[in-house]
Amino acid sequence: MIVLVRTRTLHALRDSISEAETATTAARTEAAQHQQSSELATDSAIRAEDALEKQRAALAQATVTAARLEGELETLRAQSLLDTEDRQALRTLLRITRKQNARADRVYVLFHHGELHSVHATPEAAESAAEAEGAPRSGWTAHTPGAALPPASEVLWRVQPLPLGGTG
Repeated sequence: MIVLVRTRTLHALRDSISEAETATTAARTEAAQHQQSSELATDSAIRAEDALEKQRAALAQATVTAARLEGELETLRAQSLLDTEDRQALRTLLRITRKQNARADRVYVLFHHGELHSVHATPEAAESAAEAEGAPRSGWTAHTPGAALPPASEVLWRVQPLPLGGTG
């Protein structure tokens, strides 16, 4: 069988095939671009999910750390208050100790012919009091420890140390 086809029809069919092939090539290229865009979008979504998971884990860790640090801060504040109270108590004890150490452990008694005349904080103050009553400015002698004292009636003025509070 022989088929007759007109040239014009043949050209039209060939043009139509050519257009269809061009359209097919363009559609394939566009499909490949869409496929590539889809793969890029999928990769981006996976990376975004990974980053989100990492950020959530970091946030959870930061929350735990913040809670721990807040607890430590409370402990340190309480310790600081105790330290402040301790320092105040130590200052008070030091002040009391200094006052007690400043107290004299003895007094100096001034005797006139063996009778009590006055009591003084220092031997110099006792001597000055005796001099104010007419005792000579010189001639004061220190008593040698362990030696017997002369009888009080034989001594015009005598300064004698006496211990306070049972210390000696």
